[in-house]
Amino acid sequence: MADDPLSLTFAALADPTRREILARLAEGEATVNDLARPFDMSLQAVSKHLKVLEHAGLITRGRDAQWRPCRLEPAPLEEIDRWVARYRDRWEGRFTRLDEELRRMQTSTEGENHHE
Repeated sequence: MADDPLSLTFAALADPTRREILARLAEGEATVNDLARPFDMSLQAVSKHLKVLEHAGLITRGRDAQWRPCRLEPAPLEEIDRWVARYRDRWEGRFTRLDEELRRMQTSTEGENHHE
């Protein structure tokens, strides 16, 4: 696996469990026990998912004695949004041109049908 930030983020987001964990953390910080509760897996398995998310920079873990809350870190998601936005602009431009061409063709066809 590549070690660049975008690759790490995409790899971390590839797993549905990790996406669910991030969705939960979007609501606020939580402990490992809180995050593990909805899943049918061991705390160790959840901790492995958290390590992947942490390595990708998507979460941080607090150091508050026994209670080590996990927090969502939005920066990697914002980087993905910027990356996707570059392509979204191109796609939207192409779709706009396609819509214009389809309307032109439809208008042209309707005009030919009225002359018959």
